[in-house]
Amino acid sequence: MTTDKQTAGDASLSNKSLPDLSGKTILQVIPDLAAGGAERTTVEVAEAIVNAGGRALIASAGGRLETELKAVGGELVRRESLPSKNPIKIFQNAGWLQQIISKENVSLIHARSRAPAWSAYWASKATHIPFVTTYHGAYNAKSALKHWYNSVMARGNIVIANSAFIAEHVAITYPKAANRVVTIPRGVDLKAFTKSTISQTQRDAIIESWFSGTKPDLPIILLPGRLTGWKGQKIAIQAMTQLAQNGNKDWILILAGDDQGRTEYTSELRSMIDRESLSEHIKIVGHCSDIPAAMDISDIVLAPSQEAEAFGRVAAEAGALELPTIVSDLGGQRETVIEGVTGFRVKAGDINALSRAIQKALQMPIEQRQIMGKKAALHIQSNFTTANLQAMTLGVYADVLQSKTNTQRLGHSE
Repeated sequence: MTTDKQTAGDASLSNKSLPDLSGKTILQVIPDLAAGGAERTTVEVAEAIVNAGGRALIASAGGRLETELKAVGGELVRRESLPSKNPIKIFQNAGWLQQIISKENVSLIHARSRAPAWSAYWASKATHIPFVTTYHGAYNAKSALKHWYNSVMARGNIVIANSAFIAEHVAITYPKAANRVVTIPRGVDLKAFTKSTISQTQRDAIIESWFSGTKPDLPIILLPGRLTGWKGQKIAIQAMTQLAQNGNKDWILILAGDDQGRTEYTSELRSMIDRESLSEHIKIVGHCSDIPAAMDISDIVLAPSQEAEAFGRVAAEAGALELPTIVSDLGGQRETVIEGVTGFRVKAGDINALSRAIQKALQMPIEQRQIMGKKAALHIQSNFTTANLQAMTLGVYADVLQSKTNTQRLGHSE
């Protein structure tokens, strides 16, 4: 198995069919099933496992994506304490996972978050089954203890990095893991994120929810993502305020996302909007369950993250729908957005730069924005699809399982 700097752009990988997982049970472990990128990828991989003839178990506290998981044939094994970072809970969860592995005849365990990954790691060592990890983010490690805590994500027999940015980060941070890293970018589900598959009923439902049934005759700028400081909602409001102060109020900014209990942050955003008298131009609409339709009624998509995105799913999904995006110039978004070709990249936290990029996009003739959008769609279709992610992930499973069969003895990286 070649592990050095593989990507979904490899023709041999992007075109291969799913391996046969008949008789195999794969257990993915993730804290919860909220609507984030890691959680959605978990469901997508569960779907592929079932389609490949395997059984897909997900150990999790559950959440918003449970219905989707059930629809694709995945099975939830609920454990409310899996998100806990309490060492005692982590140790107890390891024992619980060990029981699940034995009871359900689990063939391989795949961990997607640090606290439950420690539980999964210890359970895999006790039961002698393969341990795979996906490194979903550039975790902060400001102390030796935190560096060790994060290291569990680099202890897999194979360590999946969800972008070239993350692959490089792992190799630098944990050099001993470098030859076990496989780059498998997150993908976009082209069945959902293609303009022709979105119905007018879907669009109308968004318009009804956001605008009481009448779409404004102004460009709609969408910033989707949970309401948290590092996703850049404050910076976006400040950039739009700057546009308004310069006389440009011909736009609507939509902040679509769940605050997940961060009510103080939401209140702060509302206060910023009210202070600038922009409540008619900037709307906080809460969680959106139909992002494809939300993007399809929009003209420009923003992702002004203040920290490096491991991948940059928002830009990829918007690109698939032929929308230009404006993103922060760091992390995985450097891979999903080609500057000046499929969108614009600006320095993170630079209000002036973000404001200028938005103004530039708004001033582009519609035909020019459409050309940029079509180039974005081609870029995503060629490099970042769910089908590629699924095939490559299951390819990792098949190779690791075959390796175990060949050696009849499994050793974990320490």
